[in-house]
Amino acid sequence: MRMTHVNGHSIRYLDFNNPSLDSEFRQEKVERKVLVLLHGLGASAERWLYVSNMLSKDFRVVIPDIIGFGYSDKPAAEYTIDFFIDFFQGFLNNLNISSSLIVGSSFGGYLATEFAIRFNEQVEKLILAAPAGLMRTSTRVLDQYILAALYPTFENAKIAFNSMAYDPSTVSESTVRDFVNRMRLPNAKYAFMSTLLGIRDSPKLHGRLSKVDVPTLLVWGDNDNMIPLQYSNGFQEIPSSELVIINKCGHTPYVEKPQEFTDIALRFLKNTASPDLNRIE
Repeated sequence: MRMTHVNGHSIRYLDFNNPSLDSEFRQEKVERKVLVLLHGLGASAERWLYVSNMLSKDFRVVIPDIIGFGYSDKPAAEYTIDFFIDFFQGFLNNLNISSSLIVGSSFGGYLATEFAIRFNEQVEKLILAAPAGLMRTSTRVLDQYILAALYPTFENAKIAFNSMAYDPSTVSESTVRDFVNRMRLPNAKYAFMSTLLGIRDSPKLHGRLSKVDVPTLLVWGDNDNMIPLQYSNGFQEIPSSELVIINKCGHTPYVEKPQEFTDIALRFLKNTASPDLNRIE
């Protein structure tokens, strides 16, 4: 765990460097590529812990608590997409990351998409796990999640997380309690709701996704009731995109199916060939 400051705000992040691998790479004078993981709405860097160690065997893995979430500062600001892009650009600059591979989940996928639209030259490859941005109406599960954020009791959060998952047994008590504790932090509810409004009022992605000029992998659970699979169709407007559907999986495949997600991600990130479109796992 480390801290940095972006525009005067404290930002917490996790930085996974494997010391033994780093020494090997230093001897070979080869620098490992940076893989940045962006969490979803109301989440934190810990959401990626199911896959971070596996991914760090091949990459330096950096996972920020996006401003307004996790244990980063939650300023009284308008949480627009421009606000988040400015944060992310500053965060990467602080860590001297000029180019990276980016994986974004849900809201983090929306942020990653917008960043790639505006700064293609800073993105090598993109993985979007059930990204937000195209869905303009709510779903029952999203409504439950909003309720849990506004009224953060263990019961409300448990219902929301269970509904997000295909298999509720994959929802740990620690995940639920951590969400409840974080949503009780000062300004947490404000940041959550302001972000929802910012997504609602943001420029539409449709017609702009063709500007994503990097190889892109779309990963969706076939039983995602938060952002249903049907929204994957719109994201295939990205020219060099590939869709992988994970069976018997909900909104967070890297939590429910961490080994499958990691295998799929590594095949894509380490492959130099053209995408094999529309594969189904």
